[in-house]
Amino acid sequence: MPSLSLSHTLSLSLFASAHASKVAMKELCDLKVNINGEHTFYLNQRIMCKYSGRLKKLVKQEKRKAQPRNQGVQISGFPGGEEGFELVSRFCYNNGKIPIVPSTISLLHCCAIYLEMTEEVSPCNLLTQTEYLMDGLCYWSWSDILASLKSCEQCFGLAESSGLVDRLISALFTKISANTEIPLLQLPANAATPLPSSSSCSSSPDTVGFRCSSSKTPESLKPCSNREWWFDDLTILAPPAIERMMRLLGYYGSDNKNLLLTRFLLHYLRASMQRWFFDYRTEYAGLADTAVHGVVLMGRTAFSCRGLFWVLRVVSNLGLSRECRYKLEKLMGLVLDQATLDDLLVSGGTEGAVYDVNLVLRLVRVFVSSEEYGDALSRRMRKVGRLIDKYLAEISPDQGLKVQKFLGLAESLPDGARECYDGVYRALDIYLESHPTLSTEERTSLCRCLNYEKLTLEACKDLAKNRRIPPGVAVQALASQQAKLQINAHTSPRDRPDPSETPRLTYHSRAESTSLEEDLDEKQELRLNLYKMQNRVMELEKVCREMKGQMSKMAKSKSFNHRSCYHSSSSRGMPRLC
Repeated sequence: MPSLSLSHTLSLSLFASAHASKVAMKELCDLKVNINGEHTFYLNQRIMCKYSGRLKKLVKQEKRKAQPRNQGVQISGFPGGEEGFELVSRFCYNNGKIPIVPSTISLLHCCAIYLEMTEEVSPCNLLTQTEYLMDGLCYWSWSDILASLKSCEQCFGLAESSGLVDRLISALFTKISANTEIPLLQLPANAATPLPSSSSCSSSPDTVGFRCSSSKTPESLKPCSNREWWFDDLTILAPPAIERMMRLLGYYGSDNKNLLLTRFLLHYLRASMQRWFFDYRTEYAGLADTAVHGVVLMGRTAFSCRGLFWVLRVVSNLGLSRECRYKLEKLMGLVLDQATLDDLLVSGGTEGAVYDVNLVLRLVRVFVSSEEYGDALSRRMRKVGRLIDKYLAEISPDQGLKVQKFLGLAESLPDGARECYDGVYRALDIYLESHPTLSTEERTSLCRCLNYEKLTLEACKDLAKNRRIPPGVAVQALASQQAKLQINAHTSPRDRPDPSETPRLTYHSRAESTSLEEDLDEKQELRLNLYKMQNRVMELEKVCREMKGQMSKMAKSKSFNHRSCYHSSSSRGMPRLC
């Protein structure tokens, strides 16, 4: 019998050892589990099935199937995915023991429910341990309850259906009520101080270029230290948890009648906007609608005009429903006279525009339709007129602002809303200067928003000299001014003051007479400009008639030469020039 070499003997022993290890590995890892189609675990079947009733059932089902062996068990929708199943595996391999902390108890509880890790399968199983710890929720700290509720995001559906989310939320608000002067669930709808008016917050005149309204949170909407200390802590939670919280308290959707919870929702939505890029904005739509319902219910008693504009900026990009947007804009339109220019400069216009002009148009329509024409209310209308004139001047340089949009906004107010149209003219001049490619027809149509009789002398003189204004419009404006001057000059003696009732002249009489002389000089200059403009128009019309006559003569001469050349048998001559 031939002897084996040392190297050959070593190779055989290594092969036998590897084979034995492979056999031992198959025996130790005889269960293949695929979690959610992403991760595969190789485990011991006896150890895992000792604690999980669901795994035991799945293994039996796989053995009955007429399929090749080692296909493994497929589990879909497992709570927590790979992380959750790894925690369960550690529990099973450690003889039913694992450190359970607030950040993992929710996930372990949901995994135990999913895998049926109950007392019927094994004593002191995972579900029993988590439920035992949950029974002491009232002794948990605020941060522990919050961390546990945050961890429910990985398995929110199962945590909500099992009642775990409701238990954690109830524990949270028990802590809030215990540390708040007024219990949260007993707060009346009007238990708040009205927010300050926006009249003290005006826009800066030194701003250069396009600017938008400030997104800074009004001081009165910021959380205070006593009742609202919990606002910032709850911003770490996902929208489903906050939505469930509002439903559990009975203030979700149109049922929201609690001002404190409304303020919290606005704070939460604002913080979420700053933290995330909203690729999933529809998740916040229900919360945005709930917040708006609360704002509309409280109305002007709790929210100033500036506060309402701030609310709109917060919720406008979060999938707000059309009904809620209409209600909020209606509330804003009713107090439009309290708004400032900075409030109206809302970004997000359509068709490439910088500003949302459609929003301002809707607000103006609401205000005009609600206004009754009286002495007191007309002052509100004139205030809105001055505001819209400032807004027009601010948005005029926008290259995306269409002619019809500018014209629609300028004409959205009745004529009585403006005592003077100088502001509209300034805005129009800025628009024409910023849009030099406009046609004569477009420039003429833009000028129809002007009331020439309500222009001052200075504005009318500037309009007459303005090269961007069509000549016909300038003549019409000067004619209106001349008619107004003639009416003032031919007032009846009854309308003139009685000299006997005229008070004595004071030391101001000399200055007043000087100002009267200046006014007469301006009127004389205006008449002179009007006559010059009329003469210029007459000269242009005369030149046009002469040109038309010359063109008709040339056309007749050309046709006569053509006929004579056609009938002539001699050589073709050169045409004559007239």
